[in-house]
Amino acid sequence: MTEIFFLVEEALEGGYVAKAIGESIFTEADSMDELKNNIREAVQCHFDNENIPKIIRLHLVKEEIITV
Repeated sequence: MTEIFFLVEEALEGGYVAKAIGESIFTEADSMDELKNNIREAVQCHFDNENIPKIIRLHLVKEEIITV
């Protein structure tokens, strides 16, 4: 595996949550910088050195509701 994708969303209670697509990795944080560090650490813990992805892609999702 050369890369891993994370779905990143704003948490209802504030901060961010990130879920890996296709892997059992989940993390959360209060800021985007903290989230990126948490994602790096989670990926390093989840994979052994031989199989660790070289690239981490973040797919940011922002839901907004507008009235008509």
